[in-house]
Amino acid sequence: MARGAPASDRPASRDMGALRALWPFLRPYRSQLLAALGALVLTALVSLALPIAVRHVVDGFSAENVAVLDGYFLLALGVAGLLAVGSAARFYLVNRLGERVISDIRKSAFARMISMSPTFYERILTGEVLSRITTDTTLIQSVIGGSVSSALRNLIMLAGGLVLLFITAAKLTLLVMLVVPLVVVPIVLLGRRLRVLARENQELIARSAGQASEQLLAAQTVQTFTHESASRDSFNTTTEAAFQSARNRVSTRAAMTAVVMFLIFAGVVCVLWIGAHDVRAGRMSVGELVQFVVLAIMVAGAAGALTEVWGELQRAAGATERLVELLETEDPVVDPVQPVSAPDLRDVPIHFDDVTFSYPARPDAPSLNQISFTIAPGETVALVGPSGAGKTTIIQMLERFYDPQSGAIRLGDTDLRDMARADFRAQMALVPQDPAIFAATARENIRFGRPTATDAEVEAAARAAAAHDFLMALPEGYDSYVGERGIMLSGGQRQRIAIARAILRDAPVLLLDEATSALDAESEAAVQKAVEQLARGRTTLIVAHRLATVKRADRILVFEQGRLVAQGTHDSLVAEGGLYARLARLQFIAADAA
Repeated sequence: MARGAPASDRPASRDMGALRALWPFLRPYRSQLLAALGALVLTALVSLALPIAVRHVVDGFSAENVAVLDGYFLLALGVAGLLAVGSAARFYLVNRLGERVISDIRKSAFARMISMSPTFYERILTGEVLSRITTDTTLIQSVIGGSVSSALRNLIMLAGGLVLLFITAAKLTLLVMLVVPLVVVPIVLLGRRLRVLARENQELIARSAGQASEQLLAAQTVQTFTHESASRDSFNTTTEAAFQSARNRVSTRAAMTAVVMFLIFAGVVCVLWIGAHDVRAGRMSVGELVQFVVLAIMVAGAAGALTEVWGELQRAAGATERLVELLETEDPVVDPVQPVSAPDLRDVPIHFDDVTFSYPARPDAPSLNQISFTIAPGETVALVGPSGAGKTTIIQMLERFYDPQSGAIRLGDTDLRDMARADFRAQMALVPQDPAIFAATARENIRFGRPTATDAEVEAAARAAAAHDFLMALPEGYDSYVGERGIMLSGGQRQRIAIARAILRDAPVLLLDEATSALDAESEAAVQKAVEQLARGRTTLIVAHRLATVKRADRILVFEQGRLVAQGTHDSLVAEGGLYARLARLQFIAADAA
């Protein structure tokens, strides 16, 4: 699935069989499904009985016994009451089932998406994923909770009505049947077109949502570069394309409805004209003609409703295919079927053995090229080098967000690929360069590192990360809402919350990716002291450019263009000359100039 691929390049919905993919979600609720079907069949049969009751009422006008006429009216009233109760039960059961199934689908889709490796999100916009989980599931819910029910009910009405029509007046019914082929042909032909248009429309809506999400998340950047007009134009173009696609779909569906309804009612009018002559000739009673008329209208209405429902089912088929794509997407990074237990990372070294890796989007440009090194338990190792040298990739590989194309990463003697990812990740704490701050309170953001932590433990972690003072200065202290992505905080404040989160996690392996890059000098000194305290007795990997951070490491690994070009202590690497000495010299010059 190509990121941002045009809707026209995507496969169109194959057929209505795509809806079969919903059965695994319906299966657990078979009893509710049967109850809903029972109520549906009951209301359909009662509806078909209504014209018979009306016939008896009409013919009862000429009855000599008034009690018979009263009985027919009571019978008609009873049928109407039964129809009302059955319809209410059908509505409740069907809609409850639809809501339950869609909730399960959304939970399943989210559970699948939240565990996908970064490779997946290199190929699809997050907004498009959200569109599928929300818009597409809403469409399917309307189908399960309404369209399918309506389709089944109208099928029963159509079939049962035709049977009763034959019983009432076979000759007139045969004339009605002549109209059926004329109705079926436009349904089939235009239905195929609707299927393609429905799929295309959903894809364009998803692209529009993806663009909106991407631009809104970067609103400050958009405004800084005065890109609002271009962003609006791009979004408007995609949204307008979605509108045009929707207009084509609606026009096609409207044309199908008009053609089918005209053919149906034109046929009924012609048949009624013949029936009226039969009544005048005494070949059928007025009640029978009324029954036939009511049944014919019900059959025509059922057929017309089916054309409406068919369009909804076509859209649902397309939406179902899109959701199934998400649920069946293969992740290149998966846990083994029978994972081995992860070792205690306090006691085992970390090995990179001849690791070569290229990002999926850049397969011809290795980010790591035959990298080998070992980190002893409790050792603090700094990763340095120019931007793009592969430092952050090392941390991503250790978290197993990606798998190497060749070589292996081992914890002790165990390959990462032989363990469940959650098993060894639970023993790691990460502070990324651009920390994720959630739209919640500051306390909840810190507690994300360990959900079972007490308030006292949260505050102790914040103090260690030099975050306590600014948090207490917020309007509601630790319980202050920090906004989406922490927009109400400064970059340094967001960084300190992320560090507090890692401190609270208290994991044996600490991963710091430019963890102090957004801090001022005073805060950096305080956090550096906290990090040093935290790193004691832990295996620590530090990606950093600042020598003040690097010099305290037990060992320094120097990367350049995806290769490990040198390693040693600060003093030994400076004495060697080369890349590290050059980087150190540049920093000293910058510091002197400052």
